[in-house]
Amino acid sequence: MSDGQGMLGRLGRRVGAFLWPPAPEAGTLGAHPVESRTRFAVRAPDASMVMLCLFGAGGERRVAMIRHDDQWRADVPGVGPGDLYGYRADGPAAMGFDPAKLLVDPYALELDRPFAYDPQLGQRGVDTADLVPRAIVPVPWTDDPLPPRRFCPGGFIYELNVRGFTMRHPEVPAEQRGTIAALAHPAVIAHFRRIGVDAIELMPIVAWIDERHLGPLGLTNAWGYNPVAMMALDPRLAPGGMDELRATIATLREAGIGVILDMVFNHSGESDLAGPTLSLRGLDPLSYAHAPDGSLINDAGTGNTLDFGRPHVRTLALDSLRHFARMGVEGFRFDLAPVLARSPGFDPQAPIFAAIAADPVLSTRIMIAEPWDIGPGGYRLGAFPDTWLEWNDRYRDDVRRFWRGDLGVGALATRVAGSSDLFGRSAHTRSVNFISAHDGFALADVVSYSGRHNQANGEENRDGHAEEVCWNNGVEGPSDDPDIRRRRDADIRALLATLFASRGTVMLTAGDEFGRSQGGNNNAYAQDELSWLDWTGRDTALEAFVARLAALRRAGPFADQHWLAQADWRDLSVRPMTSERWQAANGFVLRLPMGAEMLTVRIDRDERRVTLARSTLLESRP
Repeated sequence: MSDGQGMLGRLGRRVGAFLWPPAPEAGTLGAHPVESRTRFAVRAPDASMVMLCLFGAGGERRVAMIRHDDQWRADVPGVGPGDLYGYRADGPAAMGFDPAKLLVDPYALELDRPFAYDPQLGQRGVDTADLVPRAIVPVPWTDDPLPPRRFCPGGFIYELNVRGFTMRHPEVPAEQRGTIAALAHPAVIAHFRRIGVDAIELMPIVAWIDERHLGPLGLTNAWGYNPVAMMALDPRLAPGGMDELRATIATLREAGIGVILDMVFNHSGESDLAGPTLSLRGLDPLSYAHAPDGSLINDAGTGNTLDFGRPHVRTLALDSLRHFARMGVEGFRFDLAPVLARSPGFDPQAPIFAAIAADPVLSTRIMIAEPWDIGPGGYRLGAFPDTWLEWNDRYRDDVRRFWRGDLGVGALATRVAGSSDLFGRSAHTRSVNFISAHDGFALADVVSYSGRHNQANGEENRDGHAEEVCWNNGVEGPSDDPDIRRRRDADIRALLATLFASRGTVMLTAGDEFGRSQGGNNNAYAQDELSWLDWTGRDTALEAFVARLAALRRAGPFADQHWLAQADWRDLSVRPMTSERWQAANGFVLRLPMGAEMLTVRIDRDERRVTLARSTLLESRP
């Protein structure tokens, strides 16, 4: 027995422990108030001792937990909603156990403070009780009836960073800016409705920690893709906790807008072996994927990878999804989604897919994969289940290449028609079409820069996507030249019109509808203020153009997944397409039946113009 183990044992005997009845039903991990007591359960299969740590006016009180197979449990009277708790665990030092570390419950639903990186979090033997957030015993709540899903494939998804979206919004009260609650503000909802949004996709909202290299650079993680607690909302985004999220979702649903969450299950913020010990690392270190030599597999490029070959890791992910689905969330986008199906290689028949499909709650929600990671064979576009949607970076790059001038019209037509080369010629396409996203250039920067400008990230401009498909129209960065500005505006409108005229689901990143720029930074994860949208300086003419595109799309056949067989393709002289004309053309005319009318989409690269005609004419040229 180690010294730490003995210390925990002595404290446990002095305080006493309360046994939870054996063999609990599935789903009982976490803290569960029952009448005048709370039942705690945590998984720590390789620990030799686990202590429940309760925090109050008298400081830290420790309760020794009782092992039941892979779980440790305690049933403590006098503890209820609002009380603060954490865990300490001891076990083999070679596995990384350290009883000096306060650990966050992987099933925590709320935390009393955000995570803040400190080097002591990764130093063995240093007590971290004052550095680590405490979990809050939740208020029991009965599931609301699962609301029907509002968002359907083919709709318009609007991706946004919760903090950056409203930090500069002049109509949102200052104390509410940057929070989830701000998304329910009438002025914000009016914007969503004005541009025709069907669902907002929130970049990560669960509690995250900054990467350890950011602090010395004076930077912070602005995106949240470094989570620690998979169910607990980050207090900076949701000071009102779960109630804030539930109320916001309800208000948005009343306005006809669904909510999709970006989930990061591929890794945790505990980083590599020199990283902080915060939760899973101190309780269940084998939850991370290990190579035969004991090193951590890093298929996520962040220092560690969660091991979805282990059933309990899948269960944690599934329980997290159910938790948010029952709050009214309509769908989930999975960051670096191949990790979910690795054990260690990608398996299209991975158990996680079957579990989601069989789940009575999750099977009714939208699932969206970012279908790549950096592991072996990690690019899996088109390989996810038929019921899933997938981010289509081939669409992004091919549409950009066409308008840059180095890709033929046939490839563009394949993307506009739903990428059947990737997803098959079925009645529906699983493609999520986008021109830009949070990761990469902002749309305005695509036509204003010929390469990345990430010097502010402190990595000598080596980070971010090196092969960005972009062009600057003659000058790198901002320009006062009227001709350059006109060409850039024409390019932006042509890209947007192509996007909204394409078969599949549309995704637009917040601010691209009114000309946001990141100054050429294509990896702005650590640039907080750079991600704040400029609401007073926005391009309202471009915003109105996007609103018209969305309205035409909603009224037309683009969201109808069955239009492919009815599409009539012509050259720019409106002659039927032939193989030779496909090879020679710099554009095409696409005609689609729309009831008694015909919708015509004309794409002309020579004129830098997209024209959509129904009863009214909508041109991309300003």
